[in-house]
Amino acid sequence: MELRQLQYFVTVAQHGSFTRAAELLHLTQPGVSSQIRRLERELGHPLLDRSGRTVRLTPAGEAVLPHARAALASAAAARRTAREFDGLRQGHVRLGMVAGAAFSPPSELGTLPGLATTLAAFRQEHPGIDFSLAEDTTAGMLAALRDGRLDLAVIGLPVTASGREDDDGWTALAGLALHTVLEVPLVAACPERHPLAGHLPTALPVAELAGHSLVSTPRGTGMRTALELALARAGASPVIGVEAAAPPQLAELAAHGLGVAVLPDPGAVPGLRVRPLADPVPLVRIALAWPSARPAAPPTAALVAHLRTAYPGPAAPSAPDASPAPETPDGADTAVSAAVTAPVTTAPSPMCRSAAAPSRSSRSSGK
Repeated sequence: MELRQLQYFVTVAQHGSFTRAAELLHLTQPGVSSQIRRLERELGHPLLDRSGRTVRLTPAGEAVLPHARAALASAAAARRTAREFDGLRQGHVRLGMVAGAAFSPPSELGTLPGLATTLAAFRQEHPGIDFSLAEDTTAGMLAALRDGRLDLAVIGLPVTASGREDDDGWTALAGLALHTVLEVPLVAACPERHPLAGHLPTALPVAELAGHSLVSTPRGTGMRTALELALARAGASPVIGVEAAAPPQLAELAAHGLGVAVLPDPGAVPGLRVRPLADPVPLVRIALAWPSARPAAPPTAALVAHLRTAYPGPAAPSAPDASPAPETPDGADTAVSAAVTAPVTTAPSPMCRSAAAPSRSSRSSGK
């Protein structure tokens, strides 16, 4: 079985015509037909029904076609990866991120670079590597990483998320490598005249949020999941009055009296009083994620290494049954449950101010 035979078969199946396939392949029709018959003899079944005006797939052909396409795609990926090893002179990385992933760093965070600055520095080192950037919910990006539609993503997760079967957070992490950037506590941003706005700066037990209209990101985001998990531990459930895409929107809605926003500390916002949450403290982890089940292409591996250096994250203690995480992306943090615990960092990274909210931009692949 040869790749060219599979290519001829796929082309004829797609266009329903040996003549059209031969034109597209710049071959003669007898040559295309002959190679497909050789493939059929090797497989022991006819793949194409030639009895009508239009060439149709036989039942065996319908079953074989997805495998033929997959083989051709794998061969193309192998060629592309081999070319990309040539000094990393060319390549492409598909990067997903939580909404508004801080392309301009807030001044109060000092020397931490914004994501645009970090990507620009990487591009100077590797001018032949380009990017496509997309925003989505964390759940959407996890699916895209697993399906091969993204190479790397900046995601937000509840800190309980580990990928283990007994995990009540994000079991969808299995098969992904993580590099924790930081962990962010969520706070309650209350309108000034709200009943929960008093007693500053004392902490507000999470259970007291029950029954109050809350402003939060939609399901499928790290912040929403962290809120729901904290309330569940406190024996309560959220009443979501308004959903919005990103923390600045949540704060603005709360400041206009539409409910209590649960989000990373927004700082001083007119019309809002911020109270820390406790019993338990809802925490969101910001992390880089990439597939661990397949080797990372060289451009992706280079960008992962660059981002891990730019955003080293909190020092994470090793789990008792885990070995230290390797330095290279091919195997880094593959034991997800062992790679994501870290002390709380109170100042959010400029790369990750959005803490896993979804996007409503045209580049988003949906919620």
